[in-house]
This record gives sequence, structure tokens and C-alpha cells, in this order.
Amino acid sequence: MAALRAAGCVFAEDEAELILSAAPTPDDAASMVERRAAGLPLELVVGWAEFRGRRITVEPGVFVPRRRTEFLVEQALAQAPGATVVVDLCCGSGAVGAALAAGLGGVELHAADIDPAAVRCARRNLADLGGQVHAGDLFEALPAGLRGRIDVLAANVPYVPTDEIGLLPPEARDHEPRVALDGGADGLDVLRRVAAGAPGWLAPGGCLLAETSRRQAPAAVAAFTGAGLRTRLAVSEERYAHVVIGVGP
Repeated sequence: MAALRAAGCVFAEDEAELILSAAPTPDDAASMVERRAAGLPLELVVGWAEFRGRRITVEPGVFVPRRRTEFLVEQALAQAPGATVVVDLCCGSGAVGAALAAGLGGVELHAADIDPAAVRCARRNLADLGGQVHAGDLFEALPAGLRGRIDVLAANVPYVPTDEIGLLPPEARDHEPRVALDGGADGLDVLRRVAAGAPGWLAPGGCLLAETSRRQAPAAVAAFTGAGLRTRLAVSEERYAHVVIGVGP
């Protein structure tokens, strides 16, 4: 614990307990502490992240799911409690898809990501839920048979402006894939593409949900509205979470 505290880990005691519980041997624990003290995210040190009560496997090179994104899942469950077809776009580890499938039960679950490492990781996390994970760029990755059938389309898109990536905490900046962070000049390039393509894939009354920031929220709402979706913004001040929700006709 002293090594973690010296390295600046704010929750050194809690982190030490997690590492000790995850380490098979004392030597493994020492190695894990060393990696954490060197700046590797705790989730990558222990190999999992908790997300809505589930342990989500995470691997080096894969975006670590954020607890604030649980708010997106909550909004999706409230908006479409009877959903039967769910897609987790820009899925990363597949945490959002796993949480939605667990919350809804008995859904047809698909996930997609452009990053091969994320696809491999998501397949591990969604296997016991019967989820299918596809590799490719946004909607190009999805089976054509999903067109017009998706009840919940969750898209945790990258939304950090390119020039601000260098300002991120080292844990994100140095250890997470740029493709999962970089949203283009104003951070909304991928969100706009998803909003524009979503209406052709949503079922009647289906919904699209994407996370954004407070500053970007007005432009994100405009992108959803411009795509023909009935749009609203949901905010959790406690979790610093902003989710744009668009409902198809």
C-alpha cells in the first residue's frame, strides 16, 4: 500500500485490497503493484472493471468502461423497457451491451467496434449473453438484417476533441487506444455519423443514445434533431454524465 500511496494513488488502500484479491501469488501481487505504481490503470492491472454490478474483462489496448456511462444504460432501460433487439456500437469491452442485456433479459444482442482488440475483448464479455460481436466501421459492421429492427442503439462514441487528448489524465492518454478517444476537431465527428445513419437502422419508435460532454451537448442535440429524431438531453450532475437520446418515428 505504501508504494501505491507514494505513487499518488488517491485510493491506495482500496486498490491494494483489489490487487491482493486478484493476485494468485505474493510475487504476482508485487508485480501488479509495480505496474500500478508506474501508471497502468487499475482495471488493466487486475484485468476487469466493475460496471453495473458486473465484472467486465478489460485488456491492454481496450477502452476501460467509465462508471458515468452507467447513466446511459439507465436511460436506455427507462426509454425502452420492452426492447428485444439491442446494438452496442463503438462497443469497446462490450460493457454497455452486457449491462443492457442483463437489464432487459432475453434480447438479441449485437455489438461492433473498429478496433480488433476491442472486438476480441467484447466477444469474451458477451459470450455468456449470446451476443454477436462484429468488426468494422460503425454501421458497416452490422448485419444487413438488423436494418429497421433495432430497439436500442447505444453508441458510446469517442468525443474528446483531437487537440485536447494531450490534456487527458495519463491513464487514458497513455494506455487507451486513440481511436476510442479522438472525436475529431470538435469531438463530435463520430457522433454526427452515428446520428445520420441511425434512422435507417432503428425499429419504429427505437432509440439512439450517445454520451457527450456538457459543452458539446447543444451541438450533439442538434445533430440528433437534424437526423429526424425526437431528441432530449438527460443529465446526471452527480456523475458528470450527459446523454443525448433520440427516438425514431
